[in-house]
Amino acid sequence: MAVSPSWTPIPIEPAKRRPDGPSASVPMLPLSELEFAGCEAFPLTRGGYDRYEGRLEVWDAETETAWRVRSPTSPAHESPAARLAGLVERIAMVRGSFIGCYGTTDLLVRDAEGKPRRVMQADEVVYLYPSRADLLGAAAIVVGEHPLPDVVLEVDHTTDVRRGKLRLYESWGFPELWVEVPERRASSRPRRRAGLTIHLLEGGAYRESPVSRAFPGWRAAAIHKALNEAEPSGWTQAMLEHLGRTLGERDGTGPDDDPLSHSLLNQGRAKMVREVLRARGVPCSENPLAGIPDGLPDSVAAAAALACDSERDFHARLRAHVGK
Repeated sequence: MAVSPSWTPIPIEPAKRRPDGPSASVPMLPLSELEFAGCEAFPLTRGGYDRYEGRLEVWDAETETAWRVRSPTSPAHESPAARLAGLVERIAMVRGSFIGCYGTTDLLVRDAEGKPRRVMQADEVVYLYPSRADLLGAAAIVVGEHPLPDVVLEVDHTTDVRRGKLRLYESWGFPELWVEVPERRASSRPRRRAGLTIHLLEGGAYRESPVSRAFPGWRAAAIHKALNEAEPSGWTQAMLEHLGRTLGERDGTGPDDDPLSHSLLNQGRAKMVREVLRARGVPCSENPLAGIPDGLPDSVAAAAALACDSERDFHARLRAHVGK
Protein backbone atom coordinates (compact mmCIF):
# COMPACT_ATOMS: atom_id res chain seq x y z
CA MET A 1 0.00 0.00 0.00
CA ALA A 2 2.92 2.35 -0.62
CA VAL A 3 3.84 4.00 -3.90
CA SER A 4 6.47 2.09 -5.85
CA PRO A 5 7.77 3.80 -9.00
CA SER A 6 9.34 0.56 -10.23
CA TRP A 7 5.97 -1.17 -10.72
CA THR A 8 4.07 -0.75 -13.99
CA PRO A 9 0.58 -2.15 -14.61
CA ILE A 10 0.26 -4.43 -17.64
CA PRO A 11 -2.45 -3.31 -20.08
CA ILE A 12 -5.29 -5.84 -19.88
CA GLU A 13 -7.01 -6.67 -23.13
CA PRO A 14 -10.80 -6.98 -23.17
CA ALA A 15 -11.93 -10.56 -22.66
CA LYS A 16 -13.38 -12.35 -25.67
CA ARG A 17 -16.50 -13.65 -23.96
CA ARG A 18 -20.22 -13.02 -23.59
CA PRO A 19 -21.22 -9.61 -22.14
CA ASP A 20 -23.17 -11.46 -19.43
CA GLY A 21 -20.06 -13.34 -18.28
CA PRO A 22 -19.47 -13.99 -14.56
CA SER A 23 -17.20 -11.00 -13.90
CA ALA A 24 -19.87 -8.57 -15.09
CA SER A 25 -22.17 -9.70 -12.24
CA VAL A 26 -19.68 -9.01 -9.41
CA PRO A 27 -21.15 -6.45 -6.95
CA MET A 28 -19.90 -2.87 -7.33
CA LEU A 29 -20.10 -0.92 -4.08
CA PRO A 30 -20.60 2.82 -4.65
CA LEU A 31 -17.35 4.69 -4.12
CA SER A 32 -19.26 7.21 -2.02
CA GLU A 33 -19.65 4.46 0.61
CA LEU A 34 -15.92 3.69 0.77
CA GLU A 35 -13.00 5.41 2.45
CA PHE A 36 -9.35 4.82 1.64
CA ALA A 37 -7.57 6.17 4.72
CA GLY A 38 -3.96 7.14 4.15
CA CYS A 39 -4.50 7.43 0.40
CA GLU A 40 -4.94 10.30 -2.01
CA ALA A 41 -7.33 10.34 -4.97
CA PHE A 42 -6.33 11.58 -8.40
CA PRO A 43 -7.90 11.46 -11.90
CA LEU A 44 -6.80 8.58 -14.12
CA THR A 45 -8.44 7.74 -17.44
CA ARG A 46 -8.48 4.28 -19.02
CA GLY A 47 -5.63 5.25 -21.29
CA GLY A 48 -3.82 6.84 -18.39
CA TYR A 49 -4.16 3.67 -16.36
CA ASP A 50 -2.44 1.64 -19.10
CA ARG A 51 0.49 4.07 -19.05
CA TYR A 52 0.66 4.70 -15.29
CA GLU A 53 4.08 3.87 -13.79
CA GLY A 54 3.20 3.74 -10.12
CA ARG A 55 1.42 1.55 -7.63
CA LEU A 56 -2.31 1.93 -6.98
CA GLU A 57 -4.62 0.88 -4.20
CA VAL A 58 -7.82 1.12 -6.23
CA TRP A 59 -8.77 2.31 -9.71
CA ASP A 60 -12.32 2.88 -10.96
CA ALA A 61 -13.03 3.17 -14.70
CA GLU A 62 -16.48 4.74 -14.45
CA THR A 63 -15.31 7.74 -12.42
CA GLU A 64 -11.79 7.62 -13.90
CA THR A 65 -10.40 7.95 -10.38
CA ALA A 66 -7.50 6.19 -8.69
CA TRP A 67 -6.19 6.09 -5.12
CA ARG A 68 -2.55 5.75 -4.11
CA VAL A 69 -0.84 5.74 -0.73
CA ARG A 70 0.51 9.13 0.39
CA SER A 71 3.58 7.78 2.17
CA PRO A 72 6.62 6.45 0.27
CA THR A 73 7.60 2.80 0.18
CA SER A 74 9.37 1.56 3.31
CA PRO A 75 10.83 -1.73 4.58
CA ALA A 76 8.27 -1.70 7.41
CA HIS A 77 5.50 -1.98 4.83
CA GLU A 78 7.16 -4.29 2.33
CA SER A 79 8.76 -6.81 4.70
CA PRO A 80 5.58 -8.55 6.01
CA ALA A 81 4.51 -9.61 2.51
CA ALA A 82 8.03 -10.78 1.65
CA ARG A 83 8.29 -12.54 5.00
CA LEU A 84 4.97 -14.32 4.45
CA ALA A 85 6.17 -15.67 1.11
CA GLY A 86 9.27 -17.09 2.81
CA LEU A 87 7.27 -18.67 5.63
CA VAL A 88 4.82 -20.22 3.21
CA GLU A 89 7.69 -21.68 1.19
CA ARG A 90 8.90 -23.54 4.30
CA ILE A 91 5.39 -24.86 4.90
CA ALA A 92 5.25 -26.04 1.29
CA MET A 93 8.54 -27.92 1.59
CA VAL A 94 7.19 -29.91 4.53
CA ARG A 95 3.80 -30.43 2.89
CA GLY A 96 5.57 -31.73 -0.19
CA SER A 97 3.88 -29.54 -2.81
CA PHE A 98 4.22 -25.97 -4.05
CA ILE A 99 2.19 -23.10 -2.57
CA GLY A 100 1.96 -20.03 -4.79
CA CYS A 101 2.61 -16.48 -3.55
CA TYR A 102 2.16 -13.81 -6.21
CA GLY A 103 3.06 -10.60 -4.39
CA THR A 104 1.48 -7.28 -5.35
CA THR A 105 -1.25 -8.40 -7.74
CA ASP A 106 -4.04 -6.72 -9.67
CA LEU A 107 -7.50 -7.95 -8.68
CA LEU A 108 -9.73 -7.02 -11.59
CA VAL A 109 -13.45 -6.83 -12.21
CA ARG A 110 -14.52 -6.50 -15.83
CA ASP A 111 -17.52 -4.58 -17.16
CA ALA A 112 -20.23 -6.00 -19.43
CA GLU A 113 -17.96 -5.48 -22.46
CA GLY A 114 -15.07 -7.37 -20.89
CA LYS A 115 -12.98 -4.25 -20.19
CA PRO A 116 -11.44 -3.40 -16.78
CA ARG A 117 -14.19 -1.89 -14.61
CA ARG A 118 -12.47 -1.68 -11.23
CA VAL A 119 -9.00 -2.73 -10.05
CA MET A 120 -7.68 -3.29 -6.55
CA GLN A 121 -4.13 -4.29 -5.67
CA ALA A 122 -3.28 -6.69 -2.86
CA ASP A 123 0.02 -6.74 -0.95
CA GLU A 124 0.25 -10.55 -1.19
CA VAL A 125 -1.98 -13.35 -2.45
CA VAL A 126 -1.54 -17.02 -1.56
CA TYR A 127 -2.83 -20.06 -3.44
CA LEU A 128 -2.55 -23.40 -1.67
CA TYR A 129 -2.98 -25.16 -5.03
CA PRO A 130 -1.74 -22.70 -7.68
CA SER A 131 -2.05 -25.18 -10.56
CA ARG A 132 -5.83 -25.09 -10.10
CA ALA A 133 -5.89 -21.31 -10.51
CA ASP A 134 -4.33 -21.42 -14.00
CA LEU A 135 -2.69 -18.00 -13.63
CA LEU A 136 0.29 -18.72 -15.88
CA GLY A 137 0.62 -15.73 -18.21
CA ALA A 138 -2.35 -13.90 -16.63
CA ALA A 139 -1.97 -10.13 -16.25
CA ALA A 140 -4.42 -10.05 -13.33
CA ILE A 141 -6.65 -12.17 -11.15
CA VAL A 142 -10.07 -11.63 -12.69
CA VAL A 143 -12.81 -11.78 -10.07
CA GLY A 144 -15.63 -14.03 -11.22
CA GLU A 145 -13.41 -15.83 -13.72
CA HIS A 146 -10.28 -17.01 -11.88
CA PRO A 147 -10.44 -19.02 -8.64
CA LEU A 148 -9.84 -16.59 -5.79
CA PRO A 149 -6.71 -16.93 -3.62
CA ASP A 150 -6.97 -18.85 -0.36
CA VAL A 151 -5.43 -15.93 1.55
CA VAL A 152 -4.92 -12.24 0.80
CA LEU A 153 -2.58 -10.13 2.96
CA GLU A 154 -3.00 -6.39 3.39
CA VAL A 155 -0.37 -4.45 5.37
CA ASP A 156 -1.69 -1.36 7.14
CA HIS A 157 1.49 0.58 7.84
CA THR A 158 0.19 4.06 7.01
CA THR A 159 -3.31 3.07 5.89
CA ASP A 160 -6.51 1.54 7.22
CA VAL A 161 -8.26 -0.92 4.89
CA ARG A 162 -11.23 -1.51 7.16
CA ARG A 163 -13.49 1.20 5.74
CA GLY A 164 -12.60 0.67 2.09
CA LYS A 165 -10.65 -2.25 0.67
CA LEU A 166 -11.93 -4.72 3.27
CA ARG A 167 -15.49 -4.02 2.14
CA LEU A 168 -14.48 -4.60 -1.48
CA TYR A 169 -12.82 -7.91 -0.62
CA GLU A 170 -15.97 -8.93 1.23
CA SER A 171 -18.35 -7.97 -1.58
CA TRP A 172 -16.15 -9.72 -4.17
CA GLY A 173 -16.17 -12.94 -2.14
CA PHE A 174 -12.54 -13.36 -1.09
CA PRO A 175 -12.57 -16.24 1.43
CA GLU A 176 -9.82 -15.14 3.84
CA LEU A 177 -8.20 -11.75 4.38
CA TRP A 178 -5.31 -11.04 6.75
CA VAL A 179 -4.78 -7.42 7.83
CA GLU A 180 -1.35 -6.89 9.37
CA VAL A 181 -0.48 -3.79 11.41
CA PRO A 182 3.33 -3.99 11.85
CA GLU A 183 5.08 -3.57 15.17
CA ARG A 184 7.18 -0.70 13.81
CA ARG A 185 4.78 2.22 13.83
CA ALA A 186 4.81 4.93 11.18
CA SER A 187 4.29 8.49 12.37
CA SER A 188 1.47 8.89 9.84
CA ARG A 189 -0.30 5.66 10.77
CA PRO A 190 -3.78 5.93 12.29
CA ARG A 191 -3.82 5.10 15.98
CA ARG A 192 -4.12 1.34 15.95
CA ARG A 193 -2.58 -1.47 17.94
CA ALA A 194 -0.03 -3.65 16.19
CA GLY A 195 -1.32 -7.11 15.36
CA LEU A 196 -2.85 -9.28 12.67
CA THR A 197 -6.59 -9.74 12.15
CA ILE A 198 -8.00 -12.68 10.24
CA HIS A 199 -11.28 -12.08 8.40
CA LEU A 200 -13.15 -15.20 7.23
CA LEU A 201 -16.03 -15.01 4.76
CA GLU A 202 -19.17 -16.74 6.03
CA GLY A 203 -22.58 -16.26 4.51
CA GLY A 204 -21.30 -13.43 2.32
CA ALA A 205 -19.93 -11.41 5.25
CA TYR A 206 -16.62 -11.31 7.09
CA ARG A 207 -16.22 -12.33 10.69
CA GLU A 208 -13.03 -12.00 12.69
CA SER A 209 -11.39 -15.27 13.63
CA PRO A 210 -8.46 -16.03 15.96
CA VAL A 211 -7.24 -18.81 13.65
CA SER A 212 -6.77 -19.29 9.91
CA ARG A 213 -9.00 -21.57 7.89
CA ALA A 214 -6.54 -21.97 5.00
CA PHE A 215 -3.68 -22.88 7.37
CA PRO A 216 -5.47 -24.88 10.11
CA GLY A 217 -4.03 -24.17 13.55
CA TRP A 218 -2.10 -21.02 12.59
CA ARG A 219 -3.39 -18.38 14.97
CA ALA A 220 -3.46 -14.65 14.22
CA ALA A 221 -1.08 -13.84 17.09
CA ALA A 222 1.43 -16.44 15.87
CA ILE A 223 1.25 -15.16 12.29
CA HIS A 224 1.86 -11.60 13.48
CA LYS A 225 4.83 -12.76 15.56
CA ALA A 226 6.32 -14.62 12.59
CA LEU A 227 5.88 -11.62 10.28
CA ASN A 228 7.72 -9.32 12.69
CA GLU A 229 10.68 -11.50 13.72
CA ALA A 230 14.15 -10.60 12.50
CA GLU A 231 14.48 -14.28 11.62
CA PRO A 232 12.18 -17.24 12.32
CA SER A 233 12.45 -18.32 15.95
CA GLY A 234 12.55 -21.94 17.01
CA TRP A 235 8.90 -21.70 18.00
CA THR A 236 7.96 -20.35 14.57
CA GLN A 237 10.02 -23.04 12.84
CA ALA A 238 8.16 -25.72 14.79
CA MET A 239 4.83 -24.14 13.89
CA LEU A 240 5.70 -24.05 10.18
CA GLU A 241 6.66 -27.73 10.27
CA HIS A 242 3.42 -28.57 12.07
CA LEU A 243 1.38 -26.68 9.45
CA GLY A 244 3.23 -28.40 6.62
CA ARG A 245 2.62 -31.84 8.07
CA THR A 246 -1.04 -31.05 8.76
CA LEU A 247 -1.61 -29.97 5.16
CA GLY A 248 0.44 -32.91 3.89
CA GLU A 249 -1.58 -35.44 5.86
CA ARG A 250 -4.72 -34.01 4.30
CA ASP A 251 -3.25 -34.26 0.80
CA GLY A 252 -1.31 -37.50 1.22
CA THR A 253 2.06 -35.79 0.66
CA GLY A 254 5.17 -35.10 2.69
CA PRO A 255 8.74 -33.75 2.57
CA ASP A 256 9.88 -36.59 0.30
CA ASP A 257 7.50 -35.24 -2.37
CA ASP A 258 9.28 -31.89 -2.45
CA PRO A 259 12.44 -32.08 -4.62
CA LEU A 260 14.60 -29.92 -2.35
CA SER A 261 13.35 -31.48 0.88
CA HIS A 262 13.79 -34.93 -0.66
CA SER A 263 17.41 -34.17 -1.56
CA LEU A 264 18.14 -32.81 1.91
CA LEU A 265 16.49 -35.80 3.58
CA ASN A 266 18.54 -38.19 1.47
CA GLN A 267 21.72 -36.36 2.42
CA GLY A 268 20.75 -36.66 6.08
CA ARG A 269 20.02 -40.39 5.74
CA ALA A 270 23.35 -40.98 4.01
CA LYS A 271 25.20 -39.11 6.76
CA MET A 272 23.42 -41.11 9.46
CA VAL A 273 24.30 -44.44 7.82
CA ARG A 274 27.89 -43.37 7.17
CA GLU A 275 28.41 -42.38 10.80
CA VAL A 276 26.90 -45.67 12.08
CA LEU A 277 29.06 -47.79 9.78
CA ARG A 278 32.28 -45.93 10.58
CA ALA A 279 31.53 -45.99 14.31
CA ARG A 280 31.31 -49.77 14.01
CA GLY A 281 34.57 -49.91 12.06
CA VAL A 282 32.91 -50.89 8.78
CA PRO A 283 34.64 -49.18 5.83
CA CYS A 284 32.20 -47.31 3.59
CA SER A 285 31.96 -44.70 0.84
CA GLU A 286 30.85 -41.09 1.32
CA ASN A 287 27.32 -42.05 0.22
CA PRO A 288 26.56 -45.62 1.26
CA LEU A 289 22.99 -45.20 -0.02
CA ALA A 290 24.07 -44.56 -3.62
CA GLY A 291 22.17 -46.82 -6.00
CA ILE A 292 19.52 -47.71 -3.41
CA PRO A 293 15.92 -46.93 -4.45
CA ASP A 294 14.26 -44.00 -2.72
CA GLY A 295 11.57 -44.48 -0.13
CA LEU A 296 13.31 -46.77 2.34
CA PRO A 297 12.30 -45.98 5.93
CA ASP A 298 15.09 -44.61 8.12
CA SER A 299 14.51 -47.50 10.52
CA VAL A 300 15.34 -50.05 7.81
CA ALA A 301 18.55 -48.24 6.83
CA ALA A 302 19.59 -47.95 10.48
CA ALA A 303 18.89 -51.62 11.20
CA ALA A 304 20.93 -52.71 8.18
CA ALA A 305 23.80 -50.41 9.17
CA LEU A 306 23.85 -51.93 12.67
CA ALA A 307 23.76 -55.54 11.45
CA CYS A 308 25.98 -55.62 8.33
CA ASP A 309 29.68 -56.59 8.25
CA SER A 310 30.55 -54.63 5.07
CA GLU A 311 29.10 -51.97 2.79
CA ARG A 312 28.33 -54.71 0.28
CA ASP A 313 26.43 -56.63 2.95
CA PHE A 314 24.62 -53.39 3.87
CA HIS A 315 23.46 -52.96 0.25
CA ALA A 316 22.36 -56.60 0.08
CA ARG A 317 20.21 -56.22 3.18
CA LEU A 318 18.55 -53.06 1.79
CA ARG A 319 17.88 -54.67 -1.58
CA ALA A 320 16.42 -57.71 0.16
CA HIS A 321 14.00 -55.37 1.97
CA VAL A 322 13.09 -53.65 -1.31
CA GLY A 323 12.38 -57.02 -2.89
CA LYS A 324 9.87 -58.02 -0.23
